[in-house]
Amino acid sequence: MAAPVVYGPGVSTYVRTVRLTLEEKALEYRLVEVDLLKGEHQEPAHRARHPFGKVPVLEHDGYSLYETSAITRYLDAAFPEVSLTPTDPRQIGRMQQAIAVVDAYVYKALVTDIVIPRVLVPMTGGTPDEAAIQGALPMAELCLRVLDELLEGVSYLSGGGLGLADLHLAPILAYFSRTPEGGRLLPSYPNLQRWWGGIASRESMARTQPGLG
Repeated sequence: MAAPVVYGPGVSTYVRTVRLTLEEKALEYRLVEVDLLKGEHQEPAHRARHPFGKVPVLEHDGYSLYETSAITRYLDAAFPEVSLTPTDPRQIGRMQQAIAVVDAYVYKALVTDIVIPRVLVPMTGGTPDEAAIQGALPMAELCLRVLDELLEGVSYLSGGGLGLADLHLAPILAYFSRTPEGGRLLPSYPNLQRWWGGIASRESMARTQPGLG
């Protein structure tokens, strides 16, 4: 069986989520970089893989799949030796809820509205919009509070062992925790801070460390 191939930039949080899934399962895979800054995601070769020009895309034994949550669920089912999905129905529901919260609210609040203007904009020669960043903080704090509540009394977001929801959130916290806003806000959320301390020290995080941040 051929090794999975992941298309996308290593700096992408969603690409990293797929890579973390592969790493936690101790699977061999190949990362094919797609440079978003150069517009490679809009070129015909990548559009053939992903009609919307997004990342990541997974190819495995002639099977192609896009959308991160679909990819990670596929990998968990295709390589079940190390399971990242709980079996308890309530824990499954909590996992899906947490993934949906990350996709619908957390990514925009922490990455789009804070990490990108705070970190990426200066790297490309721009100046952060401080007013916009300040305006994003209430939603960021709401997201952090919700995540903290989900982690009340449990070690991982699903309520069981390490799961796909944790791997969805981890790359986002990796960037956000390095911003001044993250450094200031995260200590106010002890459950999330505890969770992040454990996740950040995992070998899979070290092996997927991107060049940015």
